[in-house]
Amino acid sequence: MRAAAMGPSAATGGFVVFFLSVSVVQSRKGYISVEMCAVRGSTVDIRCSYRAPSTGKRSSVSVKNVLWFTDTQEEGPVDLSSDSEYAGRVKYYCDKTTCTLRISDLRESDSAEYKFKFKDKPSKRFTQSGVTLSVTGPDVQVQVSRLYISWVELQCRSSCHLPDRPSFIWYKNGQKIQEETSSSYSDYFIPADSYSCAVRGHEDFPAPSVCVNSQTCNRVIYTERSICAPKGSSVDIYCTYSSSEGIKSKFWFIPERSHQGQNPSQPEDLSKDSQYAGRVQIFSPWRGHSTLRISDLRDSDSAQYLFTFKTPSFEWRSDLPGTTLTVTALQVQVIRVTEHQFSTYAELHCRSSCSPAAGLYVWFKNLQRNTTEETSNYADFFYSGDNISCAFKGHEASRSPSLYAPKLPSVSVSPSAEIEEGSSVTLTCSSDANPAANYTWYKKDGNFISLNEGPQLVFSSIQSSDSAEYFCTAENKLGRISKHVFINVKYAPKLPSVSVSPSAEIKEGSSVTLTCSSDANPAANYTWYKEDEDSPKASGQIFNITDFRAEHSGSYSCGAENKLGCSNSTLNLSVVKVREAYRSLSDHESREQPGSHNSSLHPDHPEDASRSHIGITLGFLLFIIIIILSAYLRTRRYSLTNQRHKLRQRLNSMAQTLPPLTCPQFVLTVFSALTNHLTRISRTRWRAECSSI
Repeated sequence: MRAAAMGPSAATGGFVVFFLSVSVVQSRKGYISVEMCAVRGSTVDIRCSYRAPSTGKRSSVSVKNVLWFTDTQEEGPVDLSSDSEYAGRVKYYCDKTTCTLRISDLRESDSAEYKFKFKDKPSKRFTQSGVTLSVTGPDVQVQVSRLYISWVELQCRSSCHLPDRPSFIWYKNGQKIQEETSSSYSDYFIPADSYSCAVRGHEDFPAPSVCVNSQTCNRVIYTERSICAPKGSSVDIYCTYSSSEGIKSKFWFIPERSHQGQNPSQPEDLSKDSQYAGRVQIFSPWRGHSTLRISDLRDSDSAQYLFTFKTPSFEWRSDLPGTTLTVTALQVQVIRVTEHQFSTYAELHCRSSCSPAAGLYVWFKNLQRNTTEETSNYADFFYSGDNISCAFKGHEASRSPSLYAPKLPSVSVSPSAEIEEGSSVTLTCSSDANPAANYTWYKKDGNFISLNEGPQLVFSSIQSSDSAEYFCTAENKLGRISKHVFINVKYAPKLPSVSVSPSAEIKEGSSVTLTCSSDANPAANYTWYKEDEDSPKASGQIFNITDFRAEHSGSYSCGAENKLGCSNSTLNLSVVKVREAYRSLSDHESREQPGSHNSSLHPDHPEDASRSHIGITLGFLLFIIIIILSAYLRTRRYSLTNQRHKLRQRLNSMAQTLPPLTCPQFVLTVFSALTNHLTRISRTRWRAECSSI
């Protein structure tokens, strides 16, 4: 394999970085690892050259047949062009002998080892060592190129390749020198002076201030330019400083809070700031070193922290940046889930607004540390009750909030007292879950019916038909769980249903049962009343009359009552009562004349009772007369016996269907029937006597 060749080249849309060519020969194994540096926010080209087998044909390689990758999973390498972390920032440029990976808008997270592969070749056909990319600041340094007694020529150099015509910024004793933009700078100096430089556009990454010919010039150097720390943790910010004179005072401050005191031009000592009271400590372990420790970090602590000092003739007032602290609230984010019968397979990401210096994370499952995974991504099976959290390595005590499936919901009913029909009722469901749960309400009515989405289910005017079992389901990406509540709506009795048994005509002396029922909650109490009577006749759903008489006829009312109200229904009862003698006469009359005469007796009316008594008396007298006449004729003619016997049988059978009569018509009928009967008997007797002479 040829050694990798490197050379500068302009990259589109950003700073120019290295033009790398990694030569790959199919017949050989093992590749030399190449390291390169790129500036954050710039564009980098990583180039791989290859030589195809000698086939006599030379054609361009399609980008569809190649891939660049950094990670290898079980199913194979992950193509950067389809990786969400590189979305919109990656392009491939391939020809007959080379393929170039271009990454734009570089981020610190892009620092990785990049490898190339042909898709249609076995996995061994790619650069096994790859190209290691480090994305950092410009990492510039001030170098003294010429030095005279009081004059110096300086150069600003970077370990990472810079653009073809970069612009620079120079600083003297922390103050910006406005007119200088080249990489070299010359000036007259004194031993107390210090110098620094930065690439324009990357002022956050200046070179450390240097003394020209001594180590006691005025300068402040910060150990770290940026620190990422989790909320609630503690952080230490370091710096070194020196001065050509004895220092009278020194302290840490925040530029944004320097104008809150009585003298706006003076920075405010952070140890005297009420916002940091009890949370700030200053340490000076040895001369020329200072440490600022901030505990119980808050979101508002995210800021730039600077150090200053005063001597009898000098005050360090720097335009150079200090250390930028970013306080982040770690959060476990669900990337993808796959549901199984008893578990959920979840792919998770530890999300933060910044990355730790080492880029290492720690994962905790059910409070137990996972010792195998130290990246921001984590995947595992989760069961009911499991919880997961993450932390920066070195800040294990400041973990993210735990992620877990919903716990058993709490369901409340308002109002909490008995629910009455027509009232307003609200069901509320809540569950402890992270991510927050989504809620769905179901009604169990044979099947489960989905009613509403959201933590509340509201009935503006609840009805008795709403009495049922209701289920609240709490669900997030890691699982679901349900809890039920039974709603029992109370209501006053509905209109009672009243029935009578037997349902046919009621005969005197028979047994009658009245039954009353009403839909009510709570169950109704029943009371029976008779018309025009103040006292109740009975209580309970069933009212029995064992020997029904004429005086039992009338209107009966059933009242159904519970504590919410009452309702009643009425039933009219009447009795059928007619003497057999009357029935015989009416039936005999019906044989003489076509048709029959039907009369009705309605005990429901007061006058019907008196008419019934008159009919009974006259019927009884008629019966006595018939018996006397029958006895007389039996002594006179034996032949008439059979006739009378048959007549009596027919009359008795017909009397069973004879309807009741009204009083006036009944009286006329009785006397008319008596007169006609006596006349027929006389004629019959006369003919019999004459025929015997």
